[in-house]
Amino acid sequence: MAAPSSRPRLRPIEIIVVPDERLGRAIVLRDTQGIAPNARALPMDLEPILARFTGRLTCEQIAQQASAAIGQRVPVDIVIKLATDLEDRLFAFGAPYQAARARIEREFADADVREASHAGSAYHGEPGKLADYIDNDCFGIASGPGRPKSGPKGSNRSNGKSSDRLVALIAPHIDPWRGARCYGEAYGVLAKTIPTDVETFVLFGTSHAPMEAPFALCRKAFDTPFGHVAADHDSIDFIAGACDFDPYVDQFNHKREHSLEFQVVFLKHLLGRRRARIIPILAGLGEQQFSATSPKQSKSIERFYEAVRKIVHDKRAVVVAGADFAHVGPRFGDPRPLDDRERRRLDATDRESIDFATRLDAEGFFRHVASDLDTRRVCGLAPIYSLLRTVSDGARGRLGHYEQTVDPEEGSIVSHAAVGFYE
Repeated sequence: MAAPSSRPRLRPIEIIVVPDERLGRAIVLRDTQGIAPNARALPMDLEPILARFTGRLTCEQIAQQASAAIGQRVPVDIVIKLATDLEDRLFAFGAPYQAARARIEREFADADVREASHAGSAYHGEPGKLADYIDNDCFGIASGPGRPKSGPKGSNRSNGKSSDRLVALIAPHIDPWRGARCYGEAYGVLAKTIPTDVETFVLFGTSHAPMEAPFALCRKAFDTPFGHVAADHDSIDFIAGACDFDPYVDQFNHKREHSLEFQVVFLKHLLGRRRARIIPILAGLGEQQFSATSPKQSKSIERFYEAVRKIVHDKRAVVVAGADFAHVGPRFGDPRPLDDRERRRLDATDRESIDFATRLDAEGFFRHVASDLDTRRVCGLAPIYSLLRTVSDGARGRLGHYEQTVDPEEGSIVSHAAVGFYE
């Protein structure tokens, strides 16, 4: 239990503001690493207290500063109660979190298979329902290049015949409920253009939890409601051997990360029993994103990309980036939703970023996105940049679909796109 002299410190968690029937607006805490099993909703009037849970101030000092900030007395007992609650619920550092983290991390390290963490919530957990949803509600509503010619039910078969060879794909990682059409456009293209000789898929995903290293590999098979997809151990070991950092120090981030899980679900549905192997990579590049410094300045990152490029070349692998674009509106800390003019401006800015990507201008893409990262909040910068650095130089991209998903209640926006790269 916290005390007046305790210095409460929040873990690196996701904090968003959402409408709430009981509270009006609420602060919601979510653990992207999966240590805390449930989200926690808090009243907005606790924000001046919560914002000071940095580990530097005692509960008494937090009460004093919060009182000064809002112009009325905040009893220290309220601070202590909140600190104790968040420690017990594993959102704040403390003995309960340390014990839970050690146990869960050990269990994940010992497992051969990464479980489908979001099955039954972010998408159907039952194979038949999931297949119907992908075929009808994703492929079935695709209207651009991704719409399967043979109809929804034929979308999980590829004859490999196309004038262009698909070598890479940018797909969303928003949940498939909200991103149905964009997933349909992205993986519909893959279904029609992927050659039959492709067995290896390099998957770059956003890590929504902080990372110590620039990249995190994972040697585990990924489970889906359709069955496991095996990891390409030989290729992963080759990449790991080229690293001068520990590529497994952040492997635990894979446990709950959805940006790769959703890609594996769609791949498994499309490929069925066809032989396939994945190379799952979480791309952090946190230091480079924070400083807006090109990853090219890092010899460690260059060595990593060189190793991945060799695998892509030697195995004719397809590179997939699970990446969203903008995150704007009240849910993400903005004071209000974007109006129509601002939405058009966001559309234009996102398309400028995508244009850099389709031209394979990795450095231009990085500079453009990094320039407004604090306001546009493009969470797909690292995986898309990584795709651009590891796909073959002769590839060129084509935008298949762009979309702004708007929250119907409070107007926040997540934008995403389907972009294919071809030789």
